[in-house]
Amino acid sequence: MPATTDEGPHAHPATPAGFPAAEPPVLVSLLKASHPLPAAAVTALTALLAAAVGLGPGAGAKAVAAVAAGQLSIGWCNDRLDVGRDRAAGRRDKPLAAGTVRPAAVGTAACAALLACVPLSLACGVLAGGVHLGCVAAAWSYNLWLKHTIASWLPYAAAFGLLPAFLTLALPGNPWPPLWLSAAAALLATGAHFANVLPDIEGDLASGVLGLPQRLGRRRSIAAAALLAFASCAVLTVGPTGPVTVGGGLLLAATLALCLLAVAGPPALARGRLPFVVVLAMAGVDAALLVLAGRALAPGHL
Repeated sequence: MPATTDEGPHAHPATPAGFPAAEPPVLVSLLKASHPLPAAAVTALTALLAAAVGLGPGAGAKAVAAVAAGQLSIGWCNDRLDVGRDRAAGRRDKPLAAGTVRPAAVGTAACAALLACVPLSLACGVLAGGVHLGCVAAAWSYNLWLKHTIASWLPYAAAFGLLPAFLTLALPGNPWPPLWLSAAAALLATGAHFANVLPDIEGDLASGVLGLPQRLGRRRSIAAAALLAFASCAVLTVGPTGPVTVGGGLLLAATLALCLLAVAGPPALARGRLPFVVVLAMAGVDAALLVLAGRALAPGHL
């Protein structure tokens, strides 16, 4: 599942005269090149969903391990492919661009994690494993090609839309999740794609990265991210059977307010980080609702 994020350059404190700049250990640099924060976020979400679905400790651990391996492979693949662009942009926050880890080491790590992902995924069952490997393949297609095209959103929608299926297919009887849950996950991930590029959209345009958000521009990408996050929240609120709860209605109203702030706020806001923070807050609400909705995936509800 795509979990790549390109944060802007960070200022580094000046090294005192006469002292060489201290380099982090190779393993630390290698870990940083894997995009650890988004990888950890996707893995943690998987763990919460696995518990909500009703997977036991053993089956849940196998699913989490498979997702962790897949996320590591995706992050390392992304940084290895972007090394030339990051060096040209002077990205000292990137280990490969800063020279603290070798490209060969990152490429080897990406391939090793991908190879490990195959048996870990299949250990969850042939159907479940096949679905997860399809998710990872979608993410690699983003890194290798689709990232630079108008279809850059598609791997996000496909990979995260299938995440609930990966977990439910690991249950006895191999049930598929309800369509509304898969749709909500796909909407959330697509919105996250638009939000993810906001901090670096100008730099991406300058370096020739022309995914759909970059082609739409900052203002329209903010609107797309907010509307997609709100749509995900709406689906998660009204999708389950039974009446909408008071808590669900309040969360939906809060998400709508955040959506309006991001979409209809003054133009000056679009140039700052506030829209990015607002959309992240909406995504956090959606992720919480997605986990809560996992009870609809538990045995007896499918």
